[in-house]
Amino acid sequence: MRFKSTRGDARELTGAQAILQGIAPDRGLYVPVQVPSLPFQDLDEIPSLSYPELARRIIGTFFDDYTEAEMTDCTSKAYSAANFEAPEVVPLVKAGPAWFLELYHGRTAAFKDMALSILPHLLTTAMRKEKEDHKICILTATSGDTGKAALQGFADVPGTEICVFYPTGGVSQVQQRQMVTQEGQNVHVFAIEGNFDDAQTCVKNIFENESFNADLLRAGVRLSSANSINVGRLVPQIAYYVYSYGQMLAQRAVGKGDPINIVVPTGNFGNILAAYYASRMGIPVHKLICASNKNKVLTDFLRTGVYDTHRDFYTTNSPSMDILVSSNLERLLYHLAGNDPEETAALMAGLEQAGRYEVPGKIREGLKAFYGGYCNVEDTEKSIGAMYRENGYLMDTHTAVAYKVYRDYVEETGDQTPTVIASTASAYKFAPSVARALGLPEGENGFRDIDEIHEATGVPIPKGLQNLEDKPILHKAVIRPEDMAEAVRRAVTE
Repeated sequence: MRFKSTRGDARELTGAQAILQGIAPDRGLYVPVQVPSLPFQDLDEIPSLSYPELARRIIGTFFDDYTEAEMTDCTSKAYSAANFEAPEVVPLVKAGPAWFLELYHGRTAAFKDMALSILPHLLTTAMRKEKEDHKICILTATSGDTGKAALQGFADVPGTEICVFYPTGGVSQVQQRQMVTQEGQNVHVFAIEGNFDDAQTCVKNIFENESFNADLLRAGVRLSSANSINVGRLVPQIAYYVYSYGQMLAQRAVGKGDPINIVVPTGNFGNILAAYYASRMGIPVHKLICASNKNKVLTDFLRTGVYDTHRDFYTTNSPSMDILVSSNLERLLYHLAGNDPEETAALMAGLEQAGRYEVPGKIREGLKAFYGGYCNVEDTEKSIGAMYRENGYLMDTHTAVAYKVYRDYVEETGDQTPTVIASTASAYKFAPSVARALGLPEGENGFRDIDEIHEATGVPIPKGLQNLEDKPILHKAVIRPEDMAEAVRRAVTE
């Protein structure tokens, strides 16, 4: 399996090389030259596999330059009891009219753990395979959950440094405390004066800055990424959608070959893109339902074929989706354009220069596999309260967005296809909003709300969120976006 840039760089890389590179020299994203088929003779094989075994086979199908022993080592270490509280790693739970794929039982209580538990192992194995003698600096912008999961995964990993940038005031209190209390000799955390799009744009500019990267190389440092722009972050996410179909079979929610719908709350489009790849591999999917919050640029795009960032930016109660520039959409455009890098590069140039683009008919036709919808702040909290009252099931704000969009989809279409909803975070990570949704008294802060929710529902508090308020704050820097490159330089060379 080889990987190439969405924007036309001629070089084809192995999986290990693409993981190390992170982003292509032409600013494109690495994609597989061809999407492989499922590595099973029959869909009936899937329910019998443990999550680590299934992940080994799915991820290994893409990264086949890793030996079976190397991939087994990576997956067994990543998806161990030390990293995930749920014995099955990813429970699939029926609540109301849908099945919830609980992706938040890892160490940071969010779905990013599913990929960022294995990325450090994939990366360090790639370093050995490619005889990489530079220190790797992981450079990451985060809208909340990626930051802590990346910090947790790479803390004190030999041969690496990690720099994380998050928007000040743009993440939840719990998310921020998780990041600023992170221990590790190689971790560096910065708040920036701006939103996630500002941070993400500056990270991409740093990757593109040839003189800056040359200076780092002379200092013995090479940049890579833990965002889903890195194909090593994206591919592991495909595995849990394949796993979800196996669990739907095991629970007799569908028969072999029957389609499912998949609903994903998404801002940067990586998580739903993984579901798209799972369907391309052979998982029977009827509709991919893309759920947005009030920053509904993706909803509008899927409905009109026009991507336009000239709009107000909103800070919502589902902050991980407060994004207007969805990086991973570029990969989908590439595939729907018939793997045409020139078409993709032209669309991305339009986005960078004019803040908008309109896709041609061929891509519009491919977008019919998706449904786009959105949910505002008020309806997010109403959905949390209604789901708990009616079904005793507790959702976080992002999952609630997905559930509301799913209900809107059913009302609009009448489609009764069995549906899996990606449940992306523990409700405790967004405790003030969840507490309000449950009608609980307002706490002094988000940490008091955690206690109130636990007392009211009995839902266990994830270990990674326990006693978080008492941990010392280790990272206090607040910088301007234009100072990010210098912050990286100082962090990794001084």
